[in-house]
Amino acid sequence: MSNAINRRTFLQGSLAGAAAATVSLGKNTEAATFEGYPDAMGVLVDLSRCVGCRSCEAACNREQKLPAPEKPFNDFSVFDEIHHGQKRRTDETRYTIVNRYDIPGREHPLFRKVQCNHCLEPACLTSCFVNAYTKTPEGAVIYDSSVCVGCRTCMVACPFYIPTFRYSSAFKPRIMKCVFCYDTRLTKGLPPACVEACPQEALTFGRRTDLVAAGKQRIRENPGTYVDHLYGEHEAGGTSWMYLSPAPFEQVGIDTTVPKEPILNYVKDFLSIVPMVLTIWPALFAGFHLLATRKDKMAEQKKSEGEV
Repeated sequence: MSNAINRRTFLQGSLAGAAAATVSLGKNTEAATFEGYPDAMGVLVDLSRCVGCRSCEAACNREQKLPAPEKPFNDFSVFDEIHHGQKRRTDETRYTIVNRYDIPGREHPLFRKVQCNHCLEPACLTSCFVNAYTKTPEGAVIYDSSVCVGCRTCMVACPFYIPTFRYSSAFKPRIMKCVFCYDTRLTKGLPPACVEACPQEALTFGRRTDLVAAGKQRIRENPGTYVDHLYGEHEAGGTSWMYLSPAPFEQVGIDTTVPKEPILNYVKDFLSIVPMVLTIWPALFAGFHLLATRKDKMAEQKKSEGEV
């Protein structure tokens, strides 16, 4: 059984508490029926056009004012890096990365850009009990560090393994991920910096509904060029970033076991326990508090009696 399947099986149980807490704040009633914003923007990624130039990485770094990388963006030795058996991943210093995939039978390698996919029904949002995430009408999934408590449930919930935690700051820990250039570009009608910087037009920015149609048309008009599937149209309930690939998706590091339904659907059955949880938890913690207080008082009383 793959790690991805194990992880999603675990989600069915581990997200129950988070989902319940979310509902307790009056949030998940709406999220359970949310079907996305019809005019949301998105990006279509065509892996047949990407040449691995890393221009998108450099543009994202500048736009988001992230730390300079250890190796410059024109150093392509990063494609050979393997950490804990995995290719490069996004982290607190980089919101997007490009990885190379050498595929048997293909003359040239394929390159895939990785970033937050900005799901239509984000698992990070539905699992967060403090409302630190917001799905905007423009299509971005943004994050508010001022309310985040650092529980990192969103990191477990994300089916694409995207949110990362900033461990380098003991006093200002926060989740780090792509924000779709929301404040600086998306709200102004501009494409994300990575899209604008791509010299090969591997990234197409537009309304998600138009991109779905364009992706299917590209598949239809180029038989044999692409896998007959638009990844992200339905995965995890649909994503704002979608992929076309000339090779099987699993060969370019894309998880094909991600369910078509939103991750929230896997924890709906647990929502019925919310009234019980809300009733038991306060009493339980009150009991712990009384026991601790009583123990302290008894210790103080014995100390006083010993001094007399």
